[in-house]
Amino acid sequence: MPLIRERDSKRLHIKSKLMGESLVGKGFLKSLEYGPQFRALPDVNILKIGGQSITDMGARAVLPIIQEIVENMPKHKMVISTGGGTRSRHVYAIAMELGMPTGIIATLGQSVSEQNALMISTLLNPYGGIKIGHDDIPKLAAYLNQGCIPVIHGMPPYGYWEHPPEEGRLPPNRTDVGAFLLSEVTGAKQCIFIKDVDGLYADNPKVNSSAEFIPKIGAKELIERDLEDLVVERMVLVSLLNSNNTREIQIINGTVEGNITRALNGEHVGTIIYKDN
Repeated sequence: MPLIRERDSKRLHIKSKLMGESLVGKGFLKSLEYGPQFRALPDVNILKIGGQSITDMGARAVLPIIQEIVENMPKHKMVISTGGGTRSRHVYAIAMELGMPTGIIATLGQSVSEQNALMISTLLNPYGGIKIGHDDIPKLAAYLNQGCIPVIHGMPPYGYWEHPPEEGRLPPNRTDVGAFLLSEVTGAKQCIFIKDVDGLYADNPKVNSSAEFIPKIGAKELIERDLEDLVVERMVLVSLLNSNNTREIQIINGTVEGNITRALNGEHVGTIIYKDN
């Protein structure tokens, strides 16, 4: 960009359409032009291991998933993201009773998700598992090229600056959102959520065994349906509608042997939620 000098001054400015703008005008924002969005890791798969749905079940659920991840190492590059689970809900309940603000509750949830990342990375240690933090994102390519399996806690780094929710004080951006945002910023190949149900249902299948299974649906349509319960955090759907790189997510049942492998190979397993706006 060329430099321009203020009249009767020695001050230099960068000549840019953004000069002197407040960056909040609707018309101005719509007029901005962007280059194609860079995808740093387009061959990497983000796998989010559910906290309550998988990790809290212990060895019977976690160890087969670890084994399947290891078996897929020769063919697929993976970054593992972890949820918080029951322990995060426990600390949320205590914090809410004590009147903690949303930012404190979000920070508490991060510590639980990190505990699960430590356990998963330890189990993967013999195969190149390595626990990383948010500041290590720029090092992901180096870790992956050395044959490592990076494991990161899923809570996005809003922490004390978590957005106030529309209702209550629970942080709206939790570990599902964190996994999605990791996929978006790295330009990952896939974003796969590993749960203990077959995918998305119109109602909680653990309570209503006759609930309608939804194999594929757009995020906008799903928001408009306003279901009572969802298999992923609602803010994931909002983020998906605003995304550039990650155009869909897939929810699979990780307790079914082979589902992770099939999803990594590009098969439609479980439920796909896609950008439809």
